[in-house]
Amino acid sequence: MKRFNILFAAALCLSLYACKKDMTGPSVDDSILNYKIEEIPVTQDYVVGAFYYSFGGWNAAVKEEPVAGKYSYPNGKLTAGVMSQHINFGVKGGLDYFVFSFRSPNRDANNFKSDSTVIRTFIDNNGEGKMKFAMMYNFSTGSYGLSATNPLEKDKVKLEQFFQDFNRVVPYLKDPGYMKVDGKPMIYIQNAQVLYSDNNKAIYDTLRSRLGALGIQAYIVGMQDRWTPPARYQIRFQGCVDAVYHQSFSSQPNNWDRWYVLPQAIDQNWKYSKEYFAQNFGADYIPNITPAYNWLITNPTSTNPNYPRSDSGALFKQLCNVAKKNASGKTRLIMIDSFNNWQEDMQLEPALSYGELYLDIVKKQFKK
Repeated sequence: MKRFNILFAAALCLSLYACKKDMTGPSVDDSILNYKIEEIPVTQDYVVGAFYYSFGGWNAAVKEEPVAGKYSYPNGKLTAGVMSQHINFGVKGGLDYFVFSFRSPNRDANNFKSDSTVIRTFIDNNGEGKMKFAMMYNFSTGSYGLSATNPLEKDKVKLEQFFQDFNRVVPYLKDPGYMKVDGKPMIYIQNAQVLYSDNNKAIYDTLRSRLGALGIQAYIVGMQDRWTPPARYQIRFQGCVDAVYHQSFSSQPNNWDRWYVLPQAIDQNWKYSKEYFAQNFGADYIPNITPAYNWLITNPTSTNPNYPRSDSGALFKQLCNVAKKNASGKTRLIMIDSFNNWQEDMQLEPALSYGELYLDIVKKQFKK
């Protein structure tokens, strides 16, 4: 009987211990996002591009001021000397190229002229060939009137205009200062995920064929909207593009759960996306990061999390390392959004308050 009581007491203690252990449940230590973003040494230079913005005026809510002084692009014309400063800043920060927007002369003629003027200003001020440049087709479903039920092929006039939009920029693609990957000029397509077509591969095959007839073998990069899974737009990208990039996950942060673990959340998404695009599309992945973001400039009542600047740029440094972790081992391409989007505080460009801090970070993070 005594032996039974001892065994019963021992069993009861074990049972209570097990229940107590179960009641604690999972802890933060068990989270897939509970890890540190390590510093990745640069043993070989990365190829770094930055999106370049043009704008007509300054929002009064912009508190930062450029070292170059406040400038604007009325009709695409830049204040004298500013583009030269921008090129010099870009080179100093280890940027290899700027990416400029170009819009359809058929669907958006005024902005096409403005975009062309900005690109020409860059070329005219880049006489020593210090930097490269690439072009991004600013695709808008609104300008073409496309939808899932109104694909591009449905209107033969619009379809031909789409191809002509690219034909018109062939002289730029042949410029000695144009950015190339494996000898192929890069063409970015913004909002490629909504290039509605019944057969996207046929559209891209025709585009490549027509450019090829003009002596251009293009390296095409398609954009996918932020925080979307890689399989969502498979019909838009598979067999179509050479590389994919997402809108910057660190711009317009609107989810507090993601914000608290932003570098890790981005890292996990990019790791999966990179593998998926490679295995299913045969496409490279290009990480795209942002130095900062301020919702209050365009939306003063916003309660979304801001991505502020700091004296050390600590969060941006983490994102640089996430980008290095997920860059293609073949092309080593990295994008930064942006060089000069002051309207949302996304700029690398030096300001009176933080100086050249963000250019210095880019240089140290991506160049030997």
